Amino acid sequence: MRAFVAGSAGQLGSALVRALGDRVAWAGGREALDVRDPDAVLREVRAAQPDVVINATAYNQVDAAETGTVEAMAVNAAGPGHLARAAREVGASIVHVSTNYVFDGIKRTPYDEEEPARPLSAYGVSKLAGEMLVRASGVPFLLVRTSAVFGAGGSRGKGGSFVERMLARARAGEALRVVDDQVLSPTYAPDLAAAMVALLQAGVRGLFHVTNAGSCSWHALAVAALRQAGLDAAMVQPITSRDLGAPAARPSYSVLSNERYQSLGLPPLRTWEAALADLLGR
Repeated sequence: MRAFVAGSAGQLGSALVRALGDRVAWAGGREALDVRDPDAVLREVRAAQPDVVINATAYNQVDAAETGTVEAMAVNAAGPGHLARAAREVGASIVHVSTNYVFDGIKRTPYDEEEPARPLSAYGVSKLAGEMLVRASGVPFLLVRTSAVFGAGGSRGKGGSFVERMLARARAGEALRVVDDQVLSPTYAPDLAAAMVALLQAGVRGLFHVTNAGSCSWHALAVAALRQAGLDAAMVQPITSRDLGAPAARPSYSVLSNERYQSLGLPPLRTWEAALADLLGR
């Protein structure tokens, strides 16, 4: 297998490059390849001649997407479409990563792959549009939806992953106000990357939900991170989404079911708490 990894500078992309090892035919971040440019995408994919194109790029500033809709759609929708068409040109398949934010949060049991997507935000709409363009491209595809990815080297636009931001602010002595009414499944980038490689090796196609086991609120994740890092978790104040007043609406419950992934006989991902301990060296 020869893999083309777009978005390799991010926490998931870099984890994918490590998991793939010498199977990487090409890897680069936004400086190396602007996925909004179809000609540049086709040129790089043709040069690499991969068996699979993996899209780990994302515009993931959820609140900024409410006013930056054009940019969000260019990266999260048009970009995957360009990569899919380039993959078709060279006879490759495509792997595309999407999000739990395509759901509206009305349910209170984990969302499976057959649940209808009803995004609440411009970001969610852009990610769903990316899924649709990949599906419509005619190329063999693997769609992986995941949730609250954390790890080393998170989004520069956000100042790092949620865990990185919480720890940095706590160490700076800042009081933290974190929402306690949005429940999801935190997912460790290296664990997600390993699962994606396992899916590729299994040769499966279609849509799969992949997250670490368990669920929690953002507040509970922040508290766990501070405790595992040996910091005072009492500085994390629980608030509601209404208190926060963020521009973009988020689903109150967006836990993803991993049953389809596990039905392949692949090992389930460990709990998010165990993954967090791994990240923090506990």
